[in-house]
Amino acid sequence: MDASLVGRQEEIARVDALLDAARQGQGGALVLRGEPGIGKTSLLRHAEQAAGDFLVMRAFGAEFEMELPFAVLHQLCAPILSNVTALPVPHRKALEIAFGLDTGTPDPFLVGVATLGLLIEVAPERPLLCLVDDAQWLDHASARALAFLARRVAGERVALLLSVREPYRLPEFDKLPSLTLKGLGELDARALLAAAIRAPLDERVRDRILAEARGNPLALLELPRSAGLAGMAGGFALPPSAPGVIEQSFRARLELLSPQARLLLTVAATDPVGDPGLLWRAAELLGIEPSASTEASALVEFGTRIRFSHPLARSAAYRAASADDRRRAHEALAAVTDPAADPDRLAWHRAEASTGPDEEVAAELERSAARAQARGGVAAAAAFLERSAALTLTPDLRTERVLAAAQAKLSVGAYDVAAELLTAAETAPLDQRQRARIDLLHGKLSFARRRGGEGPTTYLLSAAARLADLDPAWSRACYLDAMETGILVGGLGPVAAAAREAPPAPQPPSSADAVLDGLVTLVTDGHLAAAPVLGPVVGNAGDEVWARWPSMGFMLAVELWDHDALHGVPARVVAAGRESGSFHLLPIGLAMLATASVHAGDFGAATEMISEEEAIAAATGAAPLVYPRLHLAAMRGRREEAVKLFDSVLAASQRMSLSVQWATSVLNNGLADYRAALEAARQAVAHGDLGLSGLALPELVEAAVRCGETELAASALRTLSERTRAGRQAWGLGVEAYSRALVTEDENAYHEAVEHLDATPMAIYRARAHLLYGESLRRQGRRREARERLRTAHELLSDLGAQAFADRAAAELRATGEHARSRSSQASDQLTLQELHIARLVADGASSKEVAAKLFLSPRTVDAHLRNIFRKLGLTSRRQLKDLPGIR
Repeated sequence: MDASLVGRQEEIARVDALLDAARQGQGGALVLRGEPGIGKTSLLRHAEQAAGDFLVMRAFGAEFEMELPFAVLHQLCAPILSNVTALPVPHRKALEIAFGLDTGTPDPFLVGVATLGLLIEVAPERPLLCLVDDAQWLDHASARALAFLARRVAGERVALLLSVREPYRLPEFDKLPSLTLKGLGELDARALLAAAIRAPLDERVRDRILAEARGNPLALLELPRSAGLAGMAGGFALPPSAPGVIEQSFRARLELLSPQARLLLTVAATDPVGDPGLLWRAAELLGIEPSASTEASALVEFGTRIRFSHPLARSAAYRAASADDRRRAHEALAAVTDPAADPDRLAWHRAEASTGPDEEVAAELERSAARAQARGGVAAAAAFLERSAALTLTPDLRTERVLAAAQAKLSVGAYDVAAELLTAAETAPLDQRQRARIDLLHGKLSFARRRGGEGPTTYLLSAAARLADLDPAWSRACYLDAMETGILVGGLGPVAAAAREAPPAPQPPSSADAVLDGLVTLVTDGHLAAAPVLGPVVGNAGDEVWARWPSMGFMLAVELWDHDALHGVPARVVAAGRESGSFHLLPIGLAMLATASVHAGDFGAATEMISEEEAIAAATGAAPLVYPRLHLAAMRGRREEAVKLFDSVLAASQRMSLSVQWATSVLNNGLADYRAALEAARQAVAHGDLGLSGLALPELVEAAVRCGETELAASALRTLSERTRAGRQAWGLGVEAYSRALVTEDENAYHEAVEHLDATPMAIYRARAHLLYGESLRRQGRRREARERLRTAHELLSDLGAQAFADRAAAELRATGEHARSRSSQASDQLTLQELHIARLVADGASSKEVAAKLFLSPRTVDAHLRNIFRKLGLTSRRQLKDLPGIR
């Protein structure tokens, strides 16, 4: 056993268990964490030795290659890339784009899906072990793809083992299983030190060494090499604190080598790809004799890949080299790098070899940034642009590159670096357009950080004002951005007042111009004044304006009660997300479309979309968007299930409190707990949030009438009527009509409500109109007429799965002397959201592989879910799913 693994029995057992599970088709991932020299690399070596029956794939992060997108993933997949032809075309293309073999813009998580498919193609032959050392230096794109992969190998013969040096932190790996290596206990440390030092050692010196090393195995092993036995035995060469002593030890060993061997090691450290052909061509340019490799082999293995004995040896070799030797190494590697096959690595080496401003290299880096951006490497683009700016001599051009770098840094969440770049840009001479760009970036930074200081809308409004004369169209777009931000963070009123100063819209105005003017009018003058401007644009779900501001389009559809736009805007977002493979856009579209489906009464479709959105969230490590689940739980009306969800949402974020209050009002109106519904609806309406308060108004009217709060009900009705009359949409007019009937007891209003809602897909609102009408008739003693309405309501609500409202209708029917038919048990009642989604897909004829691709699972995991579905429903085959109530 490796001496550095003394005292690591528990850690070895954990790694061995991971390998054993992978052999049995229960793969997984493990992140090894700890300080330098603590034994992470030794555990990776142990895993490789213990996995004799595995195909082992290796990769390592390199501090000098963090800027190249998918660099580490490419390293890892290189041995099996010949299997890429077996993947579906979109997945194959995603990998080819990521690895620079094609052009396009892949999402890192789509690349993760493709990588999973690639591993699955190989795993049936033999289990796979993927080893990634020094993962703290992964490029951003590789880190996201590997994190996705780690969460999705549970059903495969794949083990993924990564080491991360503390105190570095990778947010992508925070939720993965981890093992933190601590220092050895005193007995184990003494045993390891005794194995390393065979000569007699003064007890006081031994104690000092043990104290300084703090149980770090590599420190204990390297001390004899760096300090020398004589020095330690005499008690004079006391070591510095570990882990700095470790790298110092490697540096000391480097000093014993010849200049040629040290230069060879510098070149090897400078090229983290580990390509021997590249290394020896560069060495030849530098006049390094091949014999130097013999001398350097104590620290580097020269084989089919160049591998350092320890990551710190690589770091020491690079950092110990003089600035001139590092520059010469980069220059030589640039000279031998293929400009066609690897232009970005070539540009980076040339940049590192530069001794001062160089416009040719700066321009080359800018082109590399554009290529990186196209391949989804936003972090790489940011690094290229930042370095490009540093090499730019012309002030205006340097400012443009600094601002572009700040934008890219902001996009990948490097907020502190983005802020530093903006500060640097502000010290240069700036024109108004550049100052506006800086304001916009400050606004985005403020929104992302959500810390004190000036709010994001302040910066956006400042940018809009600066651009008013210079670029009116851009100025108006900034005002619209500020309005959208005001909706999200609050303070929409002051933003709308400021936006009144926007430059006048061109004639004829664009859709974006109409939305800005209409939204300002809506906030300041009300719905009736704004509807003529907003209505036509909102009613055109295919308008390009909603491609840029989809959330605003969805909110305005709710505000104007436009059921077609409520479905059409998110349907377009979902289509665009699927086409582009964007795991940012698609979840937003799915959440909005699920919410629209809930209000149409299509709970099955809503369940599918919620399940898919949650699958994407699980795959990407993001938090799922919870609001469609709130809408579904409120309308389904299963009290215990809904209350549990509401409580968990509030516990996680008070920002969702108004949404929870709206959902609570709907739930309690369904349960006939009108006092609770009244209090919740009152809170949901009080803040006047666009979209949400409008939906809460009819709930407030109903609860207030039932509680005898007639003035409150009449006031809420007046507000609701203004909104629905403005929109003039059948959905809104129908809801307003049955709300008006509740307040005025005008029977004609119930007929009006049913007539309007019959013309819409909003089935649950149509059913509620029948329910309210039936309740009114029963209270008048008109039982026969009441039964007809209540029977219709009960059948509709039962078929939709709106349990609370259906039970309320059943109770009203019983009060007329008629018993409602009992609802037959639905298969969907017994399944989780994900199980129901899988069952519906399989019932429609999808194979396990097709379901797996859609839900970012492995086929094996889908089959495991199917077995659970069959057990719950008492089925034996996929064909039986097609005939089950609640599935199709």
